[in-house]
Amino acid sequence: MLETLGIVQLPTTHTPHSNTKYPFRRLGGRSVLERIVRRATEAQRLDGVIAVSGVGSAANEIASAIPADIPLYQAQAPDALARAVEAIEQYPCRAVVFLSIDTPFVDPALIDQLVITAQAHSECDYVGYRQADGRPSVMSEVGVFAEWCTARAVKEAHRKAKDASERMSATQFIYSHPERFQLRFMSAPQELDRDDLRLRVTCEEDWEHADMIAEAIGEDAMDWQCVARLLENQPGMREQMARLNKMTETIDG
Repeated sequence: MLETLGIVQLPTTHTPHSNTKYPFRRLGGRSVLERIVRRATEAQRLDGVIAVSGVGSAANEIASAIPADIPLYQAQAPDALARAVEAIEQYPCRAVVFLSIDTPFVDPALIDQLVITAQAHSECDYVGYRQADGRPSVMSEVGVFAEWCTARAVKEAHRKAKDASERMSATQFIYSHPERFQLRFMSAPQELDRDDLRLRVTCEEDWEHADMIAEAIGEDAMDWQCVARLLENQPGMREQMARLNKMTETIDG
């Protein structure tokens, strides 16, 4: 049994007009999917990394985009939470770090800090980052964060979560129920806790920003500090990011 397994969660369908096309585009010489997987394998505290998709995914496209040394598990389950449980049963582990497919700038150092914190607080079911406004950082548009949780907590969430909206994410039920689970949040780095920062890729304008960032900093300088320093000197791009964040808040609200 692995101690900590990294799971890259893939979209279940792929159509030319949906944002699920972005994982297969090339960003700085690699597909977004390969980039995220490789960022996960760079984390020192993960004992393995797999990609998990649904059976409705574009299997051939995923296979061509994912590194050959990374297992791809196609789950039969209909929602993200159930697919996570199915994957954990196929790849037994004590804990999981979940990575989202729309976060090409996810940072391995931040992943490692999740695992280190979890190991120091063995009572925890879930460890994540939190913005200054109290939101879990994975709910923000910053897009560099992952989440740690125990396999036991994921399985319990699968048994207890009844609402479809709670099952669209492997972790939402867990961090939304502090009365049931032991949660621990670390403060997001101050440089990443701002309204004019957006590295999650969900629309064409996000893609254009990501492409410019990747070209500017190169493959060898992808840590979050380099990205934050670059954006500090790009007020025009940050203004556009802030506008997109406000639009997202309006839609979600």
